Amino acid sequence: MDELPGVPIGLVAPLPEGIAQLEWCASFSGPVREALHALKYRGERRLAAPLGEAIARRWARAGIGGDLLVPVPIHPERLRFRGYDQAVLLARAAGAHLGLPVAPALRRTVATAAQHRLGREGRAANVGRAFALESGWANAVRGRWVVIVDDIVTTGATLSGCAVPLLEAGATAVAGLAVARER
Repeated sequence: MDELPGVPIGLVAPLPEGIAQLEWCASFSGPVREALHALKYRGERRLAAPLGEAIARRWARAGIGGDLLVPVPIHPERLRFRGYDQAVLLARAAGAHLGLPVAPALRRTVATAAQHRLGREGRAANVGRAFALESGWANAVRGRWVVIVDDIVTTGATLSGCAVPLLEAGATAVAGLAVARER
């Protein structure tokens, strides 16, 4: 899990809209894929600690800014069903290692379809305006470099959707940090 920052195998990809920097630890395959599926779908919450530590090490090595970690929120219905939000667990673990605060500054306003079920074109439309700033978090975000934490990045549509309300609230910059990237 030690690829060059944001560039696996030397394949340069454009940053998602609204994202100043994007970092991840590994490709979404093999043991990393299994670990993320276990965390996300099989209730293996204990995996959040080592995965969160891995993204913290990545950000400490390659991140160019960051004042505040904001996890990508799942919809309240999915949270009730699953009982936890894997991005929150990852952000808390990473925040503990980085010494950065974790802020649940976003909420998912639309129960979107799971991104893995959609093609590349459908992903942006699916999460376009699905996120909003949580009430009372504007002051915490204003003037800060916000790092959005997620488990997997494919097209970056979710990160872009999250960046919109953060930038509208006055964030100085928004970056993305994930365990894995799928191409």
